[in-house]
Amino acid sequence: MSEHSTYVPGNAAEKWLDERLPVVRFAKEHLMDFPTPKNLNYWWTFGAILVLCLGVQIVTGIILAMHYTPNVALAFDSVEHIRRDVNGGRIIQAVHSVGASMFFAALYIHIFRGMFFGSYKAPREILWILGVVIFILTMATAFMGYVLPWGQMSFWGATVITNIFSAIPVVGESLLQLLRGGFAVGNPTLNRFFSLHYLLPFIIAAVVVLHIWALHVPGNNNPIGVEVKDKRDTVPFHPYYTMKDAFAMVLFLIPFAWFVFFAPDILGHPDNYIQANSQVTPSHIVPEWYLLPFYTILRAVDFNVLFINSQLGGVIAMGLSMLALLVVPWLDTSKVRSGTFRPMFKWFYALFVLDFIALAYLGAQEAIEPYTTLAKVCTGYYFLHFFVILPVLSRIEIARPLPTSISESVLGKAHS
Repeated sequence: MSEHSTYVPGNAAEKWLDERLPVVRFAKEHLMDFPTPKNLNYWWTFGAILVLCLGVQIVTGIILAMHYTPNVALAFDSVEHIRRDVNGGRIIQAVHSVGASMFFAALYIHIFRGMFFGSYKAPREILWILGVVIFILTMATAFMGYVLPWGQMSFWGATVITNIFSAIPVVGESLLQLLRGGFAVGNPTLNRFFSLHYLLPFIIAAVVVLHIWALHVPGNNNPIGVEVKDKRDTVPFHPYYTMKDAFAMVLFLIPFAWFVFFAPDILGHPDNYIQANSQVTPSHIVPEWYLLPFYTILRAVDFNVLFINSQLGGVIAMGLSMLALLVVPWLDTSKVRSGTFRPMFKWFYALFVLDFIALAYLGAQEAIEPYTTLAKVCTGYYFLHFFVILPVLSRIEIARPLPTSISESVLGKAHS
């Protein structure tokens, strides 16, 4: 309990609880009264939107698990049973499948916001690393969830993606068999993936708690990247940002609801509405849209050097693409946080966003020219941005002068 707490229990029951488990005091100090920079814009609301998305996925996932059967002979039919026979099943299943796409849309916006405004810079490195860990765990969870309907794309996607483990020297084959539960994707694989898909969201929720804790130590970053100087720079989180976040959530739920009610299957691949058949390979195997940029990187690298074969090269490249995100606080050493005041960084950041969108587009195309060459170029630029452009810009770029405080920046806008 804080020595300077302003919380006063309102009645005897609250006082009794506060002396034994001060949860209300904690909520008031660390959530409601938490001093937050007064200049946060709507890009900052995606953190709260992501908490909402995670909650929706966990609740709908638990309900779906009550009716799903993780068996290769029954999985496909059990999903159809949920959609057709379970009370409210069509909506719950649609909310869960559309929710995965909406979750990743919000997640990518949240990450790109952090990259532009320098939210990974000191003293927020741990906050950023925990965020990247959440991103990687979410991708693993989503991939395993995509396998559960046991359609054609589920089965062949699982076959292709799990195959990458075989490229790891020495232990690759053993890892592959452990993951699949045998020599090929089958019933043990489906059981493993169902078990992990159910478990991982709770681990993600635990890391989210650490992520929010790590945020509350240094406090929020803000659009100008200048640290809070005094109380004039902040407002209490409640009601100012609770209302702003709630409004943003309502706006976010409008396209979410449109997909659920009017186009629940539009984001899925048509082949996944055909039951899995190990004897019929789809003409073009493609993962869900949110995994496409990293799938492109995996496919694009096909060099053979010493002990590294083309498949291992792709695995290393995909691993490096994640590592680049983890170590970006040490690659970008510029003293200026916000991209708003970095004229050269703005252009390279815009190029990086376009490059990432191009990687997603190319991942959905067949491995033929000109797509294979373009994929290599875009993959090359992805690594160039992190390992060359950011470190060089940190040394040569001359940033615009920063406001002396958040209040000065806000008041300056008001009077301009």
